[in-house]
Amino acid sequence: METRRLQFLLELSRQGSMRAVADVLGTTTSTVSQQIAVLAKETGAPLLEPDGRRVRLTPAGRRLTEHAVTILAAVEAARADLDPHAEPAGTVRVAGFATAVRRSVLPAIATLAEQHPRMHVIVSEYEPIEALTALIADELDLALVYDYNLAPATVDPELAVNPLWSTPWGLGVPAADVRRVRGKGTLAIFDAFRDHDWIGNSRNNADEDVFRALASTAGFTPRITHRADNLDLVEDLITASGHGVGLLPMDRPTGSGVAVLALAGPDLTQRAFACTRRGRAAWPPLESVLKLLAK
Repeated sequence: METRRLQFLLELSRQGSMRAVADVLGTTTSTVSQQIAVLAKETGAPLLEPDGRRVRLTPAGRRLTEHAVTILAAVEAARADLDPHAEPAGTVRVAGFATAVRRSVLPAIATLAEQHPRMHVIVSEYEPIEALTALIADELDLALVYDYNLAPATVDPELAVNPLWSTPWGLGVPAADVRRVRGKGTLAIFDAFRDHDWIGNSRNNADEDVFRALASTAGFTPRITHRADNLDLVEDLITASGHGVGLLPMDRPTGSGVAVLALAGPDLTQRAFACTRRGRAAWPPLESVLKLLAK
């Protein structure tokens, strides 16, 4: 079984079409089709089946793809061991929440374009649950996710988790309402806005988990009325109603109508992580991305 043919199959599982595979690998669609057909003969199992005008992987094809990741990673590792200066090459599929993409992934892509032009990074914007689900299904190579120290996430044992960075968060409130706060600390702040509309995340429950945990300690149940997964929209909801509050990072500039109150005792921290399937991080292209993210 020739590893080059495994690369064709792996790229087909990632790109979704033979034309896209041909573009990524610098060849023709007929070559892609021929090589996968030869691979099917070598394995003795059908790897593709019709899907309308296109094709998709059979169950055997998907299983072989999982093996291909491990096999190709081992080959790349051996090549790197024999030639530590060998250039990483391949497609790395990355998904993460918007802040992580902007802060970590985009600078990494710019660096990789200069240092490793044979690498290609595909980026998708996903919330943590979406990214982890896709990673476990092997639809991604790398997932950038977050949780809060007051609402820690549980991660599937199949995944390896590497901490990236952490950022203090506070409660975004209408600037005119800051005077409502009596006393100091997180619970005093939450109690001051118990009658406001609380803004959760439309694609993640972490914000609501934090709200409910702290509000319960303060003796009330928050009225979660609005939901948004965009920080600018959270701000707009705070100012539009004049009666909304939501979580916002402390290090992010806000509009004049919004104030972000620091939470202390307990404090609130958002933590970012890079997740991979166990055993995959040694694949040179993925390893190159992870090294840049860790800087």
